[in-house]
Amino acid sequence: MPIVITDEDAIRLLSIPEAIEAMRVAFRDLSNGKAVNPPRLRYSSETPDPKRRYLANIHAGAVPSYQAACVRAGSHFVLMDERDEQRRTLDNPDPVNWSVIILYDLASGEPLAFMHETHLSGFRVGATTGLAVAETARADAQVLGLFGTGNQAFPNCRAICAVRPIKRVQVYSPSRHHREAFVARMANEKVEVVALDNPREVVRGADVVCCATNAKLPVLKGEWLEQGQMVVTICNSDVLDTRSEVDEATFARASDIIVNDWDSVTANRQVELLDPIEKGVVRRDKVYELGDVVAGKVKVRQCPDSILYYKNNTGLAVQFAACGAILYSKLIKEGTNRTIPREWFASQKYSLPPAYG
Repeated sequence: MPIVITDEDAIRLLSIPEAIEAMRVAFRDLSNGKAVNPPRLRYSSETPDPKRRYLANIHAGAVPSYQAACVRAGSHFVLMDERDEQRRTLDNPDPVNWSVIILYDLASGEPLAFMHETHLSGFRVGATTGLAVAETARADAQVLGLFGTGNQAFPNCRAICAVRPIKRVQVYSPSRHHREAFVARMANEKVEVVALDNPREVVRGADVVCCATNAKLPVLKGEWLEQGQMVVTICNSDVLDTRSEVDEATFARASDIIVNDWDSVTANRQVELLDPIEKGVVRRDKVYELGDVVAGKVKVRQCPDSILYYKNNTGLAVQFAACGAILYSKLIKEGTNRTIPREWFASQKYSLPPAYG
């Protein structure tokens, strides 16, 4: 019978190292043509409330190594407040997240689980960042510069600290209250976290600079960057959302750029990267896919005399499928009473009446 996997289950049962390894398997499968992951589909629509616009975010894909496929149906509302030109605000009518992830069994085709999306959404992004840093960053990276203090910043920060001997995190957010809250949230992570008032100081002396914000306009200027740094951003730009966390100078200074999925760059018209390529600011042959790095098909490393840029350019269904398979296996072994009768979903196979055969 299908089960329900809650945010609390995901927090309790899936560790950062497990999630990073799950991403390693998923991206390697993707590079080798084993996993399937078409570019995501996003659309927006008017709603009865003129202050809100509906935003759907749909992913689908499969990871045979985990014998799992999934569909992530993201259901959100964007607050249409033209006064806030700095950041995008999600604002559902009810203070809950109605997005759901459906996990399917590749052997039987039946649904295995219906999963909450809130925790996994940021956690799998952080785990993917952790994988990219583990594969490419300097082994002795000790200082992390972090822009952002929200639900994406926290898992990305923890994942980077899990794969490199980070001793100091220097963090900036426009809100002093948010900066202080983030420092308190990181209190048990065994790393010094310093809240800064000046965004420029985030970059100074950092080995890795990570942008994990909801900003509409660049928070990182390329002129601030120092040779030998690795830049990470998680902003997903497309025709519906042309946000950018970095300026064009950042792209220009990067010797190599790594993305999660190139097909998504073109299919979703991710102008943040396409425009610099079309202008000649970025060379297309210097843009690589993370899966190819993991599979050993290309070698990209952080070097003292250049700047490496990992652009976590899109969410992928394989991320949810891999994490979901691990959670499902653990929860089944542990036992759960949150089950759903399978007959609720198993409709009869359609066949034409004999007269139409």
